[in-house]
Amino acid sequence: MPALTAPQIVKAIINALDESNASSILLSTMQGNPRRFVVQHGSNTFELWIYIWTLTHGGGAARPQDEYRIQLTGVQAPLELNPRGHTLLLGYEPTIQCFAGFDLSKHKFFSTRSPSIQIPITTLHDALQYGFSFTTKGNDEIAIGIRPDQFLAYCLNAEVFHREGANAQMVDLLTRASSMETISQIEVEEVTPERERIIREVSKIARDSSFRRKVIHAYDRRCAVTRIQLRLIEAAHILPVGAEGSTDLVTNGICLSPTYHRAFDRALIYLDESMKMQLSVCPRIT
Repeated sequence: MPALTAPQIVKAIINALDESNASSILLSTMQGNPRRFVVQHGSNTFELWIYIWTLTHGGGAARPQDEYRIQLTGVQAPLELNPRGHTLLLGYEPTIQCFAGFDLSKHKFFSTRSPSIQIPITTLHDALQYGFSFTTKGNDEIAIGIRPDQFLAYCLNAEVFHREGANAQMVDLLTRASSMETISQIEVEEVTPERERIIREVSKIARDSSFRRKVIHAYDRRCAVTRIQLRLIEAAHILPVGAEGSTDLVTNGICLSPTYHRAFDRALIYLDESMKMQLSVCPRIT
């Protein structure tokens, strides 16, 4: 498969962040690596640098059929790192529409004679099913398959994921968290506080992205108030998270533009009994 164009690569990243319930803006040009983004997730805003190439088959008949690779072209060693946030080293396979994450610490310096990094394509197939998939390479590197809706979780925890990917217990818990399976409190308490934080974060991102996809699809990607169909729309909970009776079901969701979402969360507007949006009546401040 030929390499994707620069706009196609950038679109895949933006779409993955969107599926992860985050918004992003490209700061750099589309051409060349690293691509630089500013990403917002809730109240958290950070700068993200991404080195990324198309994943293609490893080449001639001597190579295993399931071996895919990226080739680090157009860059020089050492790879420059983001001093203000996260830096990722990725491949993207457009047919499966999943990403491969590589351990940047093992590839910051690389030989210009053979600047390629491999991953079994089966790892991406597994990620499509489970959210994440981990494989150990010959140099003891942990390579990771990433489904787009788990892209943000990987961005925020890439270093730990590559370090912990050899731990069977952690891999099992991360896979279950990304698949929104129930993890008991006893299982969570058996891991370190850092691992517990990551498991809870992956679980939350998985739930948020699943809820967002279902609600936006139900509303045909249109704001329920303005009916405008834009990329910048969000899924809001009608009964807030944590409130009695609140669920992640579509029936507890409404699709809103960001401004209306903030107003709704702050009770400046509300849904009446006939499901019409109304302006709240606030007492006059004297």
